[in-house]
Amino acid sequence: MVAQVVGGILSGSLALIADAGHMLADAAAIMLALLAIWLASRDASTTRTWGFHRTEVLTAMVNALALWLIAAWIVFEAVERFSSHHSLLIEVELMMAVGAVGLVVNIIAAWILHSSSEHSLNVESAFHHVITDLLGSIGVIVSGVLILAFGWTMADPIISIVIAVLIVLGSWQLVAQVVHVLLEGTPKHIDMYRLCSDMEDVEGVTVIHDIHCSTITSGYEALTAHVLIDSEYDGDIDSLTRRLRRIAMQDYGIAHVTLQVEKSVEGCTEDHHVDHILARKRS
Repeated sequence: MVAQVVGGILSGSLALIADAGHMLADAAAIMLALLAIWLASRDASTTRTWGFHRTEVLTAMVNALALWLIAAWIVFEAVERFSSHHSLLIEVELMMAVGAVGLVVNIIAAWILHSSSEHSLNVESAFHHVITDLLGSIGVIVSGVLILAFGWTMADPIISIVIAVLIVLGSWQLVAQVVHVLLEGTPKHIDMYRLCSDMEDVEGVTVIHDIHCSTITSGYEALTAHVLIDSEYDGDIDSLTRRLRRIAMQDYGIAHVTLQVEKSVEGCTEDHHVDHILARKRS
């Protein structure tokens, strides 16, 4: 980042200085990611029964919004350069050299973060920031080539707008994932109809209802459900409950399972969520 600021001032390249701004945002994103990891490791309490696991999701949202702000700023600066119609005196060789160094640094950072980004929204958001800056470094180099070869200074704002669009498109899925988690949507890899059906196939179980499944943090899902059993069932309730928990935890990877076993729905005022029964009848 420091090299890009110095190189931008010496070369007269606004693109390098802008790329340094992107890298500053990257550094802030990684610091937020580390803070979220530290907070998530703290113990739960009576006031925060889930602990600080959701910090990861909130951090991912902040980082995603920061990416969109960066994209908006890039477009604004590009439009300003279009409207000014002035030619910049740029030391293209220095601009490209610093841009190449930035590219190498960002490739290394992206490689380090990539494997972990598949398992954590928090790390994924930091990874997207690094990819954003990597694209910025490529843009600097491509702009330098076009300016050096054709003297076409407008290449810089045009490529900047393309990069801004790629930033928004690339981070859209991340934003969608974060919103889905915050709205406590069902994890995409869990088929609720199949889960209910598997549980209802257990001897003694009449119906699974009032079922809720959501993501607390990446890789940590929670399930709550009411289990209506046959009023004539005389088997061991604890054994039945353990079997149902094994289905949810071992077959579906749900880490936190809470089941309420009942022989009557009398007094049960919750939303029963029994659409899976209708779906099974239709099929």
